[in-house]
Amino acid sequence: MTDPSPYDLAQQAAARLVELTGIAQHDIALVLGSGWLPAAEMLGETTAEIATTDLPGFSAAAVAGHSGKIRSVRVGDRQALVFLSRTHYYEGKGVAAVVHGVRTAAAAGCRAIVLTNGCGGLKETWTPGTPVLISDHINLTGTSPIVGANFVDLTDLYSSRLRALCREVDPSLDEGVYCQFPGPHYETPAEIGMVRAIGGHLAGMSTTLEAIAAREAGMEILGISLVTNLAAGMSGEPLNHDEVLEAGRAAATRMGELLTRVVPRI
Repeated sequence: MTDPSPYDLAQQAAARLVELTGIAQHDIALVLGSGWLPAAEMLGETTAEIATTDLPGFSAAAVAGHSGKIRSVRVGDRQALVFLSRTHYYEGKGVAAVVHGVRTAAAAGCRAIVLTNGCGGLKETWTPGTPVLISDHINLTGTSPIVGANFVDLTDLYSSRLRALCREVDPSLDEGVYCQFPGPHYETPAEIGMVRAIGGHLAGMSTTLEAIAAREAGMEILGISLVTNLAAGMSGEPLNHDEVLEAGRAAATRMGELLTRVVPRI
Protein backbone atom coordinates (compact mmCIF):
# COMPACT_ATOMS: atom_id res chain seq x y z
CA MET A 1 0.00 0.00 0.00
CA THR A 2 1.17 3.55 -0.74
CA ASP A 3 1.39 6.20 1.96
CA PRO A 4 -1.53 8.67 2.05
CA SER A 5 -1.00 12.07 0.46
CA PRO A 6 -0.34 14.93 2.92
CA TYR A 7 -3.88 16.16 2.22
CA ASP A 8 -5.43 12.76 2.97
CA LEU A 9 -3.33 12.48 6.12
CA ALA A 10 -4.72 15.83 7.28
CA GLN A 11 -8.27 14.56 6.71
CA GLN A 12 -7.48 11.50 8.83
CA ALA A 13 -6.06 13.68 11.61
CA ALA A 14 -9.13 15.94 11.53
CA ALA A 15 -11.45 12.95 11.79
CA ARG A 16 -9.51 11.64 14.80
CA LEU A 17 -9.60 15.12 16.32
CA VAL A 18 -13.40 15.05 16.27
CA GLU A 19 -13.38 11.69 18.05
CA LEU A 20 -10.98 12.81 20.78
CA THR A 21 -12.36 16.30 21.45
CA GLY A 22 -16.06 15.74 20.82
CA ILE A 23 -16.08 18.97 18.78
CA ALA A 24 -17.57 18.47 15.32
CA GLN A 25 -16.05 21.63 13.83
CA HIS A 26 -13.56 24.30 14.79
CA ASP A 27 -13.70 27.88 13.54
CA ILE A 28 -10.23 29.36 14.03
CA ALA A 29 -6.80 27.86 14.51
CA LEU A 30 -3.86 29.35 16.39
CA VAL A 31 -0.25 28.19 16.22
CA LEU A 32 1.64 29.51 19.24
CA GLY A 33 5.36 29.91 18.66
CA SER A 34 8.34 30.09 21.01
CA GLY A 35 7.61 32.40 23.92
CA TRP A 36 3.84 32.46 23.31
CA LEU A 37 2.86 29.49 25.49
CA PRO A 38 1.93 31.55 28.59
CA ALA A 39 -0.57 33.56 26.52
CA ALA A 40 -2.56 30.39 25.80
CA GLU A 41 -3.85 30.31 29.37
CA MET A 42 -5.73 33.58 28.85
CA LEU A 43 -7.57 32.65 25.67
CA GLY A 44 -10.71 31.09 27.10
CA GLU A 45 -12.21 27.87 28.46
CA THR A 46 -10.30 24.74 27.44
CA THR A 47 -12.91 22.16 26.42
CA ALA A 48 -10.42 19.45 25.48
CA GLU A 49 -6.67 18.87 25.39
CA ILE A 50 -4.82 16.11 23.57
CA ALA A 51 -1.23 15.27 22.73
CA THR A 52 -0.15 15.97 19.17
CA THR A 53 1.02 12.36 18.95
CA ASP A 54 -2.60 11.20 19.42
CA LEU A 55 -3.31 12.34 15.85
CA PRO A 56 -2.03 10.74 12.62
CA GLY A 57 0.95 12.51 11.07
CA PHE A 58 2.09 14.47 14.13
CA SER A 59 5.28 14.02 16.13
CA ALA A 60 6.28 15.05 19.63
CA ALA A 61 7.45 18.61 20.31
CA ALA A 62 11.19 18.97 19.81
CA VAL A 63 11.83 22.55 20.98
CA ALA A 64 11.83 24.11 24.46
CA GLY A 65 8.83 26.40 24.90
CA HIS A 66 6.54 24.11 22.89
CA SER A 67 4.32 21.75 24.89
CA GLY A 68 3.35 19.11 22.33
CA LYS A 69 -0.34 19.66 23.07
CA ILE A 70 -3.39 20.69 21.08
CA ARG A 71 -6.27 22.40 22.85
CA SER A 72 -9.86 23.00 21.86
CA VAL A 73 -10.74 26.34 23.45
CA ARG A 74 -13.99 28.28 23.59
CA VAL A 75 -13.25 31.95 22.83
CA GLY A 76 -16.46 33.98 22.85
CA ASP A 77 -18.77 32.23 20.42
CA ARG A 78 -15.84 30.71 18.49
CA GLN A 79 -14.29 27.28 18.91
CA ALA A 80 -10.54 27.66 18.55
CA LEU A 81 -8.04 24.94 17.79
CA VAL A 82 -4.81 25.89 19.55
CA PHE A 83 -1.53 24.22 18.63
CA LEU A 84 0.88 24.61 21.54
CA SER A 85 3.77 23.35 19.42
CA ARG A 86 4.81 23.21 15.78
CA THR A 87 7.20 21.16 13.68
CA HIS A 88 10.07 23.31 12.42
CA TYR A 89 11.72 22.91 9.04
CA TYR A 90 15.13 22.47 10.70
CA GLU A 91 13.95 19.28 12.43
CA GLY A 92 14.48 17.49 9.13
CA LYS A 93 11.06 15.82 8.95
CA GLY A 94 10.14 17.35 5.61
CA VAL A 95 7.96 20.24 4.53
CA ALA A 96 4.73 18.21 4.71
CA ALA A 97 5.33 17.64 8.44
CA VAL A 98 5.91 21.37 8.98
CA VAL A 99 2.48 22.28 7.55
CA HIS A 100 0.54 19.24 8.73
CA GLY A 101 -1.04 21.18 11.60
CA VAL A 102 -2.26 23.88 9.24
CA ARG A 103 -3.77 21.33 6.85
CA THR A 104 -5.38 19.49 9.76
CA ALA A 105 -6.93 22.74 10.98
CA ALA A 106 -8.35 23.44 7.53
CA ALA A 107 -9.76 19.91 7.36
CA ALA A 108 -11.29 20.45 10.82
CA GLY A 109 -13.29 23.40 9.47
CA CYS A 110 -11.09 26.37 10.42
CA ARG A 111 -11.62 29.27 8.03
CA ALA A 112 -8.91 31.44 9.58
CA ILE A 113 -5.58 30.88 11.28
CA VAL A 114 -3.37 32.96 13.58
CA LEU A 115 0.33 32.15 13.13
CA THR A 116 2.64 33.43 15.86
CA ASN A 117 6.36 33.21 16.41
CA GLY A 118 9.25 34.52 18.43
CA CYS A 119 11.86 36.30 16.32
CA GLY A 120 14.64 38.82 16.07
CA GLY A 121 13.71 42.40 15.24
CA LEU A 122 15.62 44.78 13.00
CA LYS A 123 14.15 48.01 14.38
CA GLU A 124 15.88 49.26 17.50
CA THR A 125 12.58 50.63 18.82
CA TRP A 126 11.22 47.07 19.00
CA THR A 127 12.35 46.11 22.48
CA PRO A 128 12.04 42.48 23.61
CA GLY A 129 8.37 41.66 24.19
CA THR A 130 7.06 43.87 21.36
CA PRO A 131 4.33 42.29 19.20
CA VAL A 132 4.56 43.10 15.48
CA LEU A 133 1.96 42.31 12.82
CA ILE A 134 3.37 40.47 9.81
CA SER A 135 2.50 42.40 6.66
CA ASP A 136 4.33 40.11 4.23
CA HIS A 137 7.11 37.55 4.18
CA ILE A 138 10.30 36.51 2.44
CA ASN A 139 10.76 32.73 2.34
CA LEU A 140 14.49 31.98 2.52
CA THR A 141 14.10 28.22 3.05
CA GLY A 142 14.33 27.47 -0.66
CA THR A 143 11.29 25.21 -0.55
CA SER A 144 7.47 25.17 -0.65
CA PRO A 145 4.73 23.00 0.86
CA ILE A 146 2.72 23.01 -2.38
CA VAL A 147 2.63 19.65 -4.15
CA GLY A 148 2.91 19.64 -7.93
CA ALA A 149 2.17 22.40 -10.42
CA ASN A 150 -0.45 24.05 -8.23
CA PHE A 151 0.11 27.78 -8.56
CA VAL A 152 -1.10 29.62 -5.46
CA ASP A 153 -1.42 33.41 -5.35
CA LEU A 154 0.23 34.98 -2.29
CA THR A 155 -1.00 38.56 -2.73
CA ASP A 156 -2.27 39.93 0.62
CA LEU A 157 -1.18 36.63 2.18
CA TYR A 158 -1.33 38.16 5.65
CA SER A 159 -4.85 39.56 5.64
CA SER A 160 -5.02 43.35 5.58
CA ARG A 161 -8.52 43.04 7.06
CA LEU A 162 -7.26 41.12 10.08
CA ARG A 163 -4.32 43.47 10.56
CA ALA A 164 -6.73 46.42 10.59
CA LEU A 165 -8.86 44.58 13.13
CA CYS A 166 -5.80 44.14 15.37
CA ARG A 167 -5.00 47.84 15.18
CA GLU A 168 -8.56 48.63 16.24
CA VAL A 169 -7.89 46.55 19.35
CA ASP A 170 -4.36 47.92 19.90
CA PRO A 171 -3.50 51.06 17.86
CA SER A 172 0.13 50.89 19.00
CA LEU A 173 0.83 47.73 16.96
CA ASP A 174 3.50 48.12 14.31
CA GLU A 175 3.97 45.83 11.30
CA GLY A 176 6.82 44.48 9.22
CA VAL A 177 8.08 41.92 6.71
CA TYR A 178 9.08 38.56 8.21
CA CYS A 179 12.01 36.55 6.80
CA GLN A 180 12.26 32.83 7.49
CA PHE A 181 15.71 31.26 7.57
CA PRO A 182 16.07 27.46 7.63
CA GLY A 183 17.77 27.36 11.09
CA PRO A 184 18.43 25.93 13.60
CA HIS A 185 21.48 28.20 13.86
CA TYR A 186 20.82 31.89 14.35
CA GLU A 187 21.57 34.31 11.55
CA THR A 188 24.95 35.98 11.16
CA PRO A 189 25.21 39.78 11.33
CA ALA A 190 25.95 39.75 7.59
CA GLU A 191 22.76 37.78 6.92
CA ILE A 192 20.79 40.29 8.97
CA GLY A 193 22.35 42.99 6.80
CA MET A 194 21.00 41.11 3.78
CA VAL A 195 17.53 40.96 5.37
CA ARG A 196 17.61 44.72 5.85
CA ALA A 197 18.75 45.24 2.24
CA ILE A 198 15.93 43.14 0.77
CA GLY A 199 13.22 44.82 2.84
CA GLY A 200 12.88 42.56 5.87
CA HIS A 201 12.19 43.69 9.43
CA LEU A 202 11.85 40.40 11.35
CA ALA A 203 14.00 37.25 11.23
CA GLY A 204 12.98 33.80 12.42
CA MET A 205 12.76 30.09 11.64
CA SER A 206 9.06 29.36 11.11
CA THR A 207 5.72 30.64 9.80
CA THR A 208 6.21 31.25 6.05
CA LEU A 209 5.70 27.65 4.94
CA GLU A 210 2.63 27.37 7.18
CA ALA A 211 1.21 30.58 5.72
CA ILE A 212 1.62 29.27 2.18
CA ALA A 213 -0.17 26.03 3.08
CA ALA A 214 -2.94 27.98 4.79
CA ARG A 215 -3.48 30.12 1.69
CA GLU A 216 -3.58 26.98 -0.47
CA ALA A 217 -6.29 25.64 1.85
CA GLY A 218 -8.32 28.85 1.51
CA MET A 219 -7.81 30.14 5.04
CA GLU A 220 -7.54 33.81 6.06
CA ILE A 221 -4.21 34.41 7.78
CA LEU A 222 -3.11 36.66 10.63
CA GLY A 223 0.59 36.64 11.46
CA ILE A 224 1.98 38.09 14.69
CA SER A 225 5.66 38.08 15.67
CA LEU A 226 6.85 38.56 19.22
CA VAL A 227 10.20 40.33 19.06
CA THR A 228 12.30 38.49 21.61
CA ASN A 229 15.66 40.11 20.86
CA LEU A 230 17.42 42.54 18.56
CA ALA A 231 18.63 40.67 15.47
CA ALA A 232 22.19 39.36 15.26
CA GLY A 233 24.91 42.00 15.37
CA MET A 234 22.65 44.85 16.50
CA SER A 235 23.26 44.69 20.25
CA GLY A 236 26.72 43.15 20.27
CA GLU A 237 25.40 40.32 22.48
CA PRO A 238 25.18 36.63 21.50
CA LEU A 239 21.72 35.11 20.85
CA ASN A 240 20.21 32.21 22.78
CA HIS A 241 16.87 30.41 23.06
CA ASP A 242 16.48 31.15 26.78
CA GLU A 243 16.23 34.83 25.82
CA VAL A 244 13.34 33.96 23.50
CA LEU A 245 11.43 32.14 26.23
CA GLU A 246 12.05 34.86 28.85
CA ALA A 247 10.72 37.56 26.52
CA GLY A 248 7.60 35.46 26.01
CA ARG A 249 7.03 35.08 29.73
CA ALA A 250 7.48 38.81 30.26
CA ALA A 251 4.99 39.66 27.49
CA ALA A 252 2.48 36.89 28.24
CA THR A 253 -0.22 39.17 29.65
CA ARG A 254 -0.15 41.57 26.73
CA MET A 255 -0.10 38.73 24.19
CA GLY A 256 -2.95 36.91 25.92
CA GLU A 257 -5.08 40.06 26.10
CA LEU A 258 -4.44 40.79 22.42
CA LEU A 259 -5.42 37.30 21.29
CA THR A 260 -8.45 37.19 23.60
CA ARG A 261 -9.78 40.46 22.12
CA VAL A 262 -8.91 39.69 18.49
CA VAL A 263 -9.91 36.04 18.06
CA PRO A 264 -13.65 36.47 18.76
CA ARG A 265 -13.79 39.18 16.07
CA ILE A 266 -12.12 37.18 13.29
